[in-house]
Amino acid sequence: MAKIGEFAAEKAHTPTHPGTPASAPATRSNNAKHLLEIEGYPVEGVSVGGKETCVIFPTLSLAFDIGMCPQQAISQEFLFVSHGHLDHIGGLHIYVAARAFLGLRPPTIFVPACLQDHVARLFEVYHAIAHSELNYNLVPLEGYVIYSVNKKLKQEFIGLPGSEIKQLRLSGVEITNMVSTPEIAFTGDTTLDFILDPDNNADVLRAKILVVESTFLDDESHSVEHARKYGHTHLSEIARQSDKLENKAILLFHFSARYTTEEIDAAINRLPPYFRSRIYALKEGFE
Repeated sequence: MAKIGEFAAEKAHTPTHPGTPASAPATRSNNAKHLLEIEGYPVEGVSVGGKETCVIFPTLSLAFDIGMCPQQAISQEFLFVSHGHLDHIGGLHIYVAARAFLGLRPPTIFVPACLQDHVARLFEVYHAIAHSELNYNLVPLEGYVIYSVNKKLKQEFIGLPGSEIKQLRLSGVEITNMVSTPEIAFTGDTTLDFILDPDNNADVLRAKILVVESTFLDDESHSVEHARKYGHTHLSEIARQSDKLENKAILLFHFSARYTTEEIDAAINRLPPYFRSRIYALKEGFE
């Protein structure tokens, strides 16, 4: 488990592996073309399946995947790489080099353990080509959930006068417990079965925000079976399993490049209203 600071910013683990509330295709964008706000978190980025994916939570100074390194990603101090496909990792060297050029501290980059040595070698090649130092912190970590960590008064002290609680604290009594709450879960490219595994991914299912891929939208072009065959998730699967998703908000990303924004909006608007009200879509990069 890797952790970063407060304001609902704690890094942890989960599965491996912006847009608007989709029931209103062009609203709640905070007057900024690339900015969403979901459950109090601004969200930026770009995601087109097979081309580029980078999902950014700027108030936490983090990005999930780097894509081709969009400009707004450079200022994020923490990068979480879900897997090694080039549309998710292609701009990694640009990200590190650009931060150095701007005088920013070396980033911390979390990668699946199976990629750690490969990524380190990639940076060695970039160094040999560019003859420049690329400074970074590389951390192996399998999948990602961001947690908020807060102190909560222990049950036995609830209801006591403030003065008595103060005296207990000054006398050295530990009056609080640390409480971790899953805030943001990011799936990367994966099938829905993996996400729905309650034994390993319970916090994914109850995180405040679930960021989940939805590469395919309709059965006419590609079936659920096709999506699963290539390690992806189909929107109809997500809808059918919505009762298992306890998340307050669900951000869909990684739509296939074959779709338009109108087709994405239309597919989401066909979802049942009780589920559609929780849905947001990252459509930056689409026409």
